[in-house]
Amino acid sequence: MNTPQGARARARIEVTAAIKDEARSQLAAEGAARLSLRAVARELGMASSALYRYFPSRDDLLTALIIDAYDSLGQAAEAADAKAGDIAPARRWVVVCEAVRGWALAHPHEYALIYGSPVPGYSAPEATVPAASRVGLLLIGIVRDAYRRRGVALTPVPAELEPEARRMAADLASDLPAEVVTAMVAAWAQLYGLVGFEVFGQFTRLVEDREAFFRHAAARLAQNVGLVFP
Repeated sequence: MNTPQGARARARIEVTAAIKDEARSQLAAEGAARLSLRAVARELGMASSALYRYFPSRDDLLTALIIDAYDSLGQAAEAADAKAGDIAPARRWVVVCEAVRGWALAHPHEYALIYGSPVPGYSAPEATVPAASRVGLLLIGIVRDAYRRRGVALTPVPAELEPEARRMAADLASDLPAEVVTAMVAAWAQLYGLVGFEVFGQFTRLVEDREAFFRHAAARLAQNVGLVFP
């Protein structure tokens, strides 16, 4: 039996989804910096005061969109890893990287929101961290699995970097060697650099077979973190 409370909850979910959808349309047309609650309300035929009951400020709406984008990316990467089955960690790494690329190409405006230029006046709150960490934690898990089962190839870090390498390892993956964690942080940055170059058109007239190029580059990143291809 439907209750008034249940109907109101469903209505709120539907309106929230409609607000987010319209906001994503504005992101595609105008960019995150020009996102406007008033414009969203106008397109939906809502009073601005009514929209504020769902998102009190532009930053609250941006945060919701950012979390949704990170979660969508994380879900795509996790699904690809699960579908890959029992394959070598190095190949799992490449599969996940390719899933990140595929999601970004399919959702360029959402990718720009989370990995593009910072939005003026906006600072992402702690609430975005769990969603933002999903792909990174998945990649750490792949390397951890390799380290426990087969070992990884360690590349020493320079003496001047050792204190920072130990700090990063303590913060991110204390059960892995500092050399591996340092390489993973570099690979993480390089992965999103590769994806960003393609999404934002920087490979135009430079790389033609971008899928093959990316697969090769992702494999090199796997080797850089110590993963070995069978």
